[in-house]
Amino acid sequence: MNLTEILTKRRAYRSLEAIEITSDMITQLAQAAQLMPSCFNNQPWRYVFVKDNPQLQILKDEALPKGNAWAQPASMIIVVFSKADLDCVIKDREYYLFDVGMATAAIILRATEMGLVAHPIAGYSPNKVREIVHLPEEYNIVTLVVIGKKKTDFSEYISEDQKEREKERPSRLKVEEFTFLNQFSHKE
Repeated sequence: MNLTEILTKRRAYRSLEAIEITSDMITQLAQAAQLMPSCFNNQPWRYVFVKDNPQLQILKDEALPKGNAWAQPASMIIVVFSKADLDCVIKDREYYLFDVGMATAAIILRATEMGLVAHPIAGYSPNKVREIVHLPEEYNIVTLVVIGKKKTDFSEYISEDQKEREKERPSRLKVEEFTFLNQFSHKE
């Protein structure tokens, strides 16, 4: 599978089924992040791969809101975190979020190549996540990435609205709506 195929195949599906997560799979995902660029090669990304019960179930039950109940069948949740002083801070520019985003995108694309769904989410309780994985306060939780296998039919955990959204890729902005040549101009 080439990169264009991986990018096209990648979707944030919600209808998941469990799959066995092996240590080799985790290594492959981590190595995808490891290869990504960062400011002065600081590599500020940090990940907790939560796959074992009861830890995984506690994370699902206590840190995710009802709107993310679809994540119940997930086989793993990756806690993505970092802090500004792990990377370049030049004047008021903190690069760590950009660098962590690139590394996490590599994990998502590698997961897609491996036949997995890697669905990043914003709906979670940072305080509960921090407590469950014993993450010190100085770290910023950037996102959680829910990992599973796409279920061929609909999971019992997704709503009717979510079922509709599973059927087709959500619309994307046209390239000319988010790109500019030589200078910014209002297009709205």
